[in-house]
Amino acid sequence: MTDPDGALRQAMSTIEGAIGSALVDYGSGMALATVDGGGGLDLNVAAAGNTDVMRAKMRTMDMLNLKEGIEDILITLSNQYHLIRPLTARSGKGLFLYLALDRRRANLAMARHQLARIENDLEV
Repeated sequence: MTDPDGALRQAMSTIEGAIGSALVDYGSGMALATVDGGGGLDLNVAAAGNTDVMRAKMRTMDMLNLKEGIEDILITLSNQYHLIRPLTARSGKGLFLYLALDRRRANLAMARHQLARIENDLEV
């Protein structure tokens, strides 16, 4: 099992193209842990903004009466990918992992796979 800081450091060191990561409480919008990979992102602003994305998606799924869980949310920019992955373990309820990637260096499929693995090892 890995603590939040260790999990984010692992994401930054093992996921090619990672430029920032955070563990976020989407009840409050606060980042509980962040690791900046020199991408120039304000990860606290990213945490708050992506909380709005997460809440909107949850609200929409509720209105559509969808009973499925969100595996991840992907936002593609011209130079970056942003991944939002809600934690599924009971202890991680209300939290999500956020990962920003340099699109030119990242392999999106591998990043999603590795982020899922990191989530499985995360102890909150």
